[in-house]
Amino acid sequence: MKRVYFVGVGGIGMAALARYYISKGLPVAGYDRTPSALTAELSAEGVMVSYEDSMDAVPTEFRDPADTLVVYTPAVPESNIPLSYFRENGFEVRKRAWVLGHVTRNSKGLCFSGTHGKTTTSSMAAHVLHCGPVGCNAFLGGILKGYDSNLMLSPTSPYSVIEADEYDRSFHQLTPYVAVVNATDPDHLDIYGTEEAYLESFAHFTELIRPDGYLLVHTGLKLVPRPPEGVKTYTFGHDDGDFHAANVRIGDGTIVFDFVYPGGTITDIELGVPVAINVDNAVASLAAVWLTGTLTPELAREAMASYPGVERRFEFHLKESGPAGRAIIDDYAHHPDEIRQSIASVRALYPGRKLTVAFQPHLYSRTRDFADEFAEALDAADEVALIDLYPAREQPIPGISSKTIFDKVKNQNKVMISREDFVDTMKNRNFEILLTLGAGDLNLYVPPLVEALKC
Repeated sequence: MKRVYFVGVGGIGMAALARYYISKGLPVAGYDRTPSALTAELSAEGVMVSYEDSMDAVPTEFRDPADTLVVYTPAVPESNIPLSYFRENGFEVRKRAWVLGHVTRNSKGLCFSGTHGKTTTSSMAAHVLHCGPVGCNAFLGGILKGYDSNLMLSPTSPYSVIEADEYDRSFHQLTPYVAVVNATDPDHLDIYGTEEAYLESFAHFTELIRPDGYLLVHTGLKLVPRPPEGVKTYTFGHDDGDFHAANVRIGDGTIVFDFVYPGGTITDIELGVPVAINVDNAVASLAAVWLTGTLTPELAREAMASYPGVERRFEFHLKESGPAGRAIIDDYAHHPDEIRQSIASVRALYPGRKLTVAFQPHLYSRTRDFADEFAEALDAADEVALIDLYPAREQPIPGISSKTIFDKVKNQNKVMISREDFVDTMKNRNFEILLTLGAGDLNLYVPPLVEALKC
């Protein structure tokens, strides 16, 4: 293959692969539905991006099936015209996950899976390896701040860090050297149907580990793993497991803990992003790197303290000083358990302060399947705002909307807000701590709100 065409090139995972092939000197083009900051960056880096669902927008040189690899994401509908053309005319058409699988079979892949936690744990591990002498290649599900990218490249490192996505069973394409399972709370029931099928998918993922590899499973999961003979299995957790945290100290805006591993302890690790859930995330990432044999106490302390965080993962947009200072935090949480953890983390940082949560549901099917759980999780806030549902890849489901959750929220301090009215409403709401949640586009309205508050 001499060139690569991406259908859905603006997705965060697809963009990393586009950049990977650009770094290898191959011509790259692609389609996406709408322009974004990411597609603008890709264009500036040499990717030919179009937004027209038409073969006329596909560059002529990418229309030869003999030398063009086509990579697509399941988020693109089957009716997409270029995708249909490529399939009907003899092109090699592969999912993004197949390409990542190829990477894992040509390197030692550290593959981080789970209903939640995979973006943070994979980016932490990539940062730790990058800070050390061995380096890594990394394909992340979010933009790592300080790197301004979701991709790391090393021509010499034997390690690749992969975010192993369970959506559409994509992670079944991988061949992990180290497989990490952070959580198995049911999700994507539009794909799996039942919790049992969801758990079976993760069990199959554990079967794909190299015989000389390792499995890291969070304590307390329902998962019954099935690793191949020869694979060494370990557990990890906040305060129990083969790898865990001890002597956790929270105060003055910092979190410090000791990392306990089989046979020893690394003391006084400070989190660069000091939120409670990142203790678990740090343990998972440090454990994975420890299994490569490259982790030293100095590297663990330096890398965790300098970890910059991922955009949209507990990201501060406003942090006023003083006991009455306001704060605005944006988090990608879009599953009930993630929302509970995010709210709990804010409560720990700002005890006694009024917490306003603005939540934008993501997907009609997820809203339908977890409406009760979403409402229960949101009831932990002092005030709740429900924003227009973000449909992403889905068509509407009759009777399902943000109001489905809104009606189930018991907290009477609740309001429905359209995205267009979000800035003006919140500006006049007299909030103290505002937490915006969801995997849609609500984050785009946060910077304008910050600017409006300055007026």
